Amino acid sequence: MQLIAGLAPVPETCRDGVVAIGNFDGVHRGHQTLLAVAADEGARLGCPWGVMSFEPHPRSFFRPDEPVFRLTPQALKARLVAALGASFMAVLDFDKTLSELSPEAFVRLHLVERLGVRHVVMGYDFHFGKGRKGSPATMTELGAKFGFGVTIVEQVTDEGDQHSPFSSSAIRQALRHGHVSAAARDLGYHWTVLGEVVKGDQRGRTIGFPTLNIVLDKGADPYRGIYAVRVRDAHDKGAEVWAGAGYFGDRPTFDTGRTFLEVYLIGFEGDLYGRQLFVEFIDLIRGDKRFASIDELVSQMKADCDAAVKRLAEAKADDPMVAFPLGRLQAEGRI
Repeated sequence: MQLIAGLAPVPETCRDGVVAIGNFDGVHRGHQTLLAVAADEGARLGCPWGVMSFEPHPRSFFRPDEPVFRLTPQALKARLVAALGASFMAVLDFDKTLSELSPEAFVRLHLVERLGVRHVVMGYDFHFGKGRKGSPATMTELGAKFGFGVTIVEQVTDEGDQHSPFSSSAIRQALRHGHVSAAARDLGYHWTVLGEVVKGDQRGRTIGFPTLNIVLDKGADPYRGIYAVRVRDAHDKGAEVWAGAGYFGDRPTFDTGRTFLEVYLIGFEGDLYGRQLFVEFIDLIRGDKRFASIDELVSQMKADCDAAVKRLAEAKADDPMVAFPLGRLQAEGRI
């Protein structure tokens, strides 16, 4: 997949195609339906299809002191979009200049002139342009004016379910409460962190549980606790999958006052510093807590690892996520 950052030149192979436009945070099942529509339209027209998205998240631009809990920061979003078959991903810098463009100016500059768009696919609730004045109806009118087709995708829910529409906000709330299975159902894959292993304070080594430390983006806010996780190398498709116990929290036993993502790989010995890893959150084992002693902490960690092994085995035997495109690709190690 071709990544087109900011105002970089657009390759001819990415012009005259179908563009799905939106923030797509999480690339959840609603987004996947929209992207499938774009892919089908591209096949019908015999042209490439891709995605237009924005960095930073518009909410972060307008409220910089309130970091957004990003389900899929740009690097992971790009991996997921590519896995679904997109030919390109154009990422516009969401800055003052972009925010002040009228809906028509935005379409003319970024869709018509830069991408030479042939067809646009967008969600029923997506708005664009200064003051978010551009609506699906606006895009349809501008498509007629500039000569490109427009498809508006209505809200998506589970078939035959009274479930509310798939939304990034609802998935964030599920993760904040530790409801990782509910989040996975709406995502269509296990919620995943993609990050580089960095050196921590190596406290885990002193108690027999050396952990991998991964820095999270500001705003990341899942439930504090211990999780059953699966881990693999992000740059080696089909690589070995390691079982692990993941910890998200601020180490209350040690009064660190900082937030961490730490992962203990069960039965693994080796050095992974500097490696980019996927960490898939499969199930919550327990909430975070303070322990009266290090011995009590170590005893609990052993129990947590046993619980993680059991839950990961159960998930592998009957994982409902493989029924969805990204869940299947994730299980096959192809993302």
